[in-house]
Amino acid sequence: MSRAKVAQRAFFEDHTRLLALALPMILANITTPLLGLVDTAVLGHMSLPAMLAGASIGALILTQIYWVCGFLRMSSTGLSAQAKGSPNKTVESAKVLWQTVAVALLLGGVVLALQSPILSLGLTLTQPNNEVALHLQSYFAVRVWGAPAAMLNLALVGWLVGQQKTRSVMAIQIVGNLLNAALDVVFVFGLNLSVAGVALASVIAEYTMATMALIVAFKQVGGVSVSAAWFNRAARKVLMKLNGDMLLRNLALQSCLAFLTIQGARYGETAAAVNAILMQFFVLIALGLDGIAYGVEALVGEAKGASDSSEVKRRTYQGLAWSSVFALIYSLIFFSTGEGIIALLTEHNDIVKAALPYLGLMVLLPLLAHWCFLYDGVFVGLTRASAMRNTMIISALGVYFPVWYLMQDQGNVSLWYALLAFLLARGVTLALSFYRLDKRGELASSRS
Repeated sequence: MSRAKVAQRAFFEDHTRLLALALPMILANITTPLLGLVDTAVLGHMSLPAMLAGASIGALILTQIYWVCGFLRMSSTGLSAQAKGSPNKTVESAKVLWQTVAVALLLGGVVLALQSPILSLGLTLTQPNNEVALHLQSYFAVRVWGAPAAMLNLALVGWLVGQQKTRSVMAIQIVGNLLNAALDVVFVFGLNLSVAGVALASVIAEYTMATMALIVAFKQVGGVSVSAAWFNRAARKVLMKLNGDMLLRNLALQSCLAFLTIQGARYGETAAAVNAILMQFFVLIALGLDGIAYGVEALVGEAKGASDSSEVKRRTYQGLAWSSVFALIYSLIFFSTGEGIIALLTEHNDIVKAALPYLGLMVLLPLLAHWCFLYDGVFVGLTRASAMRNTMIISALGVYFPVWYLMQDQGNVSLWYALLAFLLARGVTLALSFYRLDKRGELASSRS
């Protein structure tokens, strides 16, 4: 075989490795919104609209908590990937696994212990009528018991991605979501358990997925005994610092997205509906770009674990190339079919008419946003949580809110100008942070 063919084959196999990690995660991501559609369809066929409203609000309360605790997934992925790349990978991987499992169970226990004040706060913020509140409480009282499993799933999915077991993650997510959908039908229409049945289906699915993930993890680190030294004060300090930085990063991001929703509602009912539809474009690009980011997290983390800075750079730029390809494809799809997507999401002509002027921004969205998705993955792999925290806060306080404030006289569209500027700023600031780390020779250093 000629040198040219050998090089071509090596190039193909190298890129295939990234896509082999990314594509299963894209498929796994797709199952989650599909499950939401099943839940909504089942609830929507109940006798009272208040059942759908109450369950939806109850799910939203817990989902927001789980979303903020997404730092578990990110820190677990980075640490797991670095452990996989280290010389003593089996022991180090087991160490990361049990440390993150312990944190997840602790957070799940905290949610259970605080379920009454959490519910009270949710009722205060949403202010539902008495009938909706009754169904909300019925749903929440059951669903909250899935909190330990939900936290475990965050940690275990992150750990498995770091171990490059994305096919296992895909299989677990698909099985769990199909089980949830099937149990929805059985509990609601077969056993007449109403709103509590939908919540119970989710709880059983969450524990099933956690059990499956633990079985896969056991096989990966089988034979390694748990050491008390893995939970000493130094280890706890490192984990608290990493997870604390990730938490602040998530809160800053959530504040921007929450502001868009709340401020949009102040602009009126039509603006709120338009924003809900436009956010689905954001969800669509996340399905693909998050998949690429997951693959980069695993490969960059492995390279850092092996102290190979040149491999960190190579995997970063490789991921950036594929992220750019996906972003361009998304933009072309939105440009050619954006009007059809909007019409598919709503049958109200006034909302369609109000949303159409935003299509140009939706075409720009993936081109401006893919940088921050990709570099988030890079910094997760590097476990450089402080850089993620700082760039997020700078982008929120220095770009998002100032851009909205200066353009607020333009109405609802000012929120989307601010969001696009914010996403671009995150990509630029993370890229600059990466450049500085490279110049200082710290891409593969142990400091986080």
